[in-house]
Amino acid sequence: MLYTAEEVLDFLEEEDVKFVRLAFCDVFGAQKNISVPPAELKAAFASGVSFDASAVPGFADLSKSDLFLFPDPATLVSFPWRPSNGRVVRMFCDIRSPDGTPFALDTRQILKSAVADAKKQGLHCGVGSEYEFYLFKTDEKGAATGVPMDTAGYMDMAPEDAGENVRRDICLTLEEMGIATEASHHEEGPGQNEIDFRYADPLIAADNAVTFINVVKTAAARNGLWASFDPKPIKNAPGSGMHINVSPEMDAGDCFESFKAGLMAHVLEMSLFLNPTAQSYERLGASKAPLYVSWSPENRSQLIRIPAATEVRKRRIELRSPDANANPYLAYALLLWAGLDGVTQKMSPPESRNFNLYTATEKQLAGLKKLPSSLPEAALLAENSAFIRAHLPETLVEKYAKREK
Repeated sequence: MLYTAEEVLDFLEEEDVKFVRLAFCDVFGAQKNISVPPAELKAAFASGVSFDASAVPGFADLSKSDLFLFPDPATLVSFPWRPSNGRVVRMFCDIRSPDGTPFALDTRQILKSAVADAKKQGLHCGVGSEYEFYLFKTDEKGAATGVPMDTAGYMDMAPEDAGENVRRDICLTLEEMGIATEASHHEEGPGQNEIDFRYADPLIAADNAVTFINVVKTAAARNGLWASFDPKPIKNAPGSGMHINVSPEMDAGDCFESFKAGLMAHVLEMSLFLNPTAQSYERLGASKAPLYVSWSPENRSQLIRIPAATEVRKRRIELRSPDANANPYLAYALLLWAGLDGVTQKMSPPESRNFNLYTATEKQLAGLKKLPSSLPEAALLAENSAFIRAHLPETLVEKYAKREK
């Protein structure tokens, strides 16, 4: 349900809400929050809640450290794992400078800008992600041990699959929070799981992704486990990705192929934000993670897969390179802008590569571009990209390029 500010204030009183969490993300996508009592929320809607931006990674230095959170009433949700009496709710926030202007490094606002740009051109996209993650056992102090919770494999069942109950808890919790999942199962790695989302508007999809990560970590902790979304937490096991599915539609005409072409044209420049850590590049090129800029129907060795669909309106583009260390607001924004560029420039994708790239010959691979092999290589591509400079603040690109882990 999408609430107005007045409806939120009524809800707080009627539902015995005691704490309101005002949430936002740093530039790297890590969720932050501050709790305020319900009595302070009316003022928060009007004037915002100040916080020390210099303490948030990537935001500001000590000389200009004041920013303000303005809650978005449409994002109100209750935390199902908290007591029904003395309830705790959460809203995502817009971030503004003291003069009231949007904060340039607010990645949620960056996604809003991308959605607005697409809408002006008559382009609309549904977005849904497939998240993979590992569940590890913890020690007596609750710290991760690095020991997977089970040794099950792809789509195994209990008792081999020890994560079945945890995934059920996660999906039921998300349902209570108004977030629809499509499927969940054990993945190929020991202790590795996957949960897939239904399509949504890009902004809602990104909000849901940030909520999902919090729910998974909370559910894992409640079960004495540690959840890891790192792309390669176990050296010799499959990596974890965040496959992003996009269904582009135009008010008039078919944009599917040109949108796909735009993604392929700009994916190298975007890699710093889709794969933002050094560990990201340990995953690429192994265990179904792509290495080349290519596409094919149904083929899971490619960068882009076009899953089989019985109806044209259900067609989707599955981008397989991103991982869950990516900030979903930035990832979805860049995908929208890249696809939009393909549409406006009337780009055509290269021919499909209908073979297994992991066993391909040098002749078959000739002419294919490779994804970056390291974080420094990805950073250099982003820093030298006119496309990235046109859409992202220079300071944000610098913060990603200088990231050490």
